[in-house]
Amino acid sequence: MAIDPAVIGSRTPVFSTEAERGRLRFFAQACGQTDPVYSDLRAAEAAGHRDLPVPPTFLFCLEMDNPDRARFLTELGVDVRTVLHGGQEFTYHATAYAGETLTFSTEVKDIYTKKGGALQFVVRDTHVTRDGTPIATLTSTIVVRDPKAGR
Repeated sequence: MAIDPAVIGSRTPVFSTEAERGRLRFFAQACGQTDPVYSDLRAAEAAGHRDLPVPPTFLFCLEMDNPDRARFLTELGVDVRTVLHGGQEFTYHATAYAGETLTFSTEVKDIYTKKGGALQFVVRDTHVTRDGTPIATLTSTIVVRDPKAGR
């Protein structure tokens, strides 16, 4: 099933979530981040931060907090068993910190196909804000494989 390019410009419901300090520490440890500003509040403050800064790429994890994250693909009629994460880019505008509530707003930027339609690509921008102030833009590419292609 081809994804209709008319969805370009459509938006998913906005949601907010908190950057909780314990999760930030766990993420930094799991990623092998050795800089103490990501795990020690005193080190963060000594480095000029008001709290633990959100580690690079952790915003992608917070985006997964969306309680309705599967809705987008379901509404497109996409079988999640045919989906691959094709890419992720981060553009940072400001630093986010532990304890802050961040808001995520996602918009479809592009739809295109390759391999004669066997692969469809959905490019989405997720704008992350804190009280209306831009924090980052997460650009993700989702690849949808046509299960009938190649048979």
